[in-house]
Amino acid sequence: MRGQMEPIILASGSLRRHDFFRMLGLPFSIMPSRVDEQINDDLNPRARAETLAERKVNAVRKALDGRNPPWILAADTLIDVDGRVFGKAESKDEAKTMLKTLSGREHKVISALALFSVKTQKVDCRSNESSVRFAELSDAEIEWYLDTGEWQGVAGAYRIQGIAACFISEIRGSYSSIVGLPLHDFYVMLKENGYTYSV
Repeated sequence: MRGQMEPIILASGSLRRHDFFRMLGLPFSIMPSRVDEQINDDLNPRARAETLAERKVNAVRKALDGRNPPWILAADTLIDVDGRVFGKAESKDEAKTMLKTLSGREHKVISALALFSVKTQKVDCRSNESSVRFAELSDAEIEWYLDTGEWQGVAGAYRIQGIAACFISEIRGSYSSIVGLPLHDFYVMLKENGYTYSV
C-alpha cells in the first residue's frame, strides 16, 4: 500500500523548479526565500552554494514563526569560472561581462539543495557540480541574447533550457542540475530522509 505524499514548501520563485515539482507529482506550496546572498568569499564555490541554500531554508522556517510543515526545500545555483563565482546579473552590463567571460570556455555549474525535515529537525545539504562549455560568442551574438531578456534572474546570465542552448557546445554531468534542481540528487535525498514517494 502506498503512503500519501507529504506537502513540501519550496523556498524558490524559480519557474523551472516549480515545473520539476509538477513533473514529479509532488504536493508543494511556494514560499520564496529572500536572503542576503553576500557570503564569505573564503568559502569554496560548492560550500557557498550549500550555505546559501541552508540560509534560505532557515529564513522560511523563521517566517513560519513556529508552524512546522513536514518538509522545506531550498536551492541555490551559481557559476564557477576558475574559482570566480557568478550569481545573478544585476544589470545588462553585468550580464554582458559574464557572457564575455563564459565565451569559448568551460565553467562549472553548482546547484545546492537544503532539505528540512520536521521529524528530525535537521537540514540536509548536498550539491551537484556539472560542467558547461560555451562556443565562442561574437559581440553581435551577445547583444542579440541580451536583447531577449533571458539573462535576467539566473546565475551566469543564461538559461540552458532557452535560447542559450544555441551557444552551448558540450555539457558534462546533470542537465537538470544546470537548469537549477538536480533531480537524481533530490530524489535520493528524499528517500534517505524518509520521504514517502509514490506515483
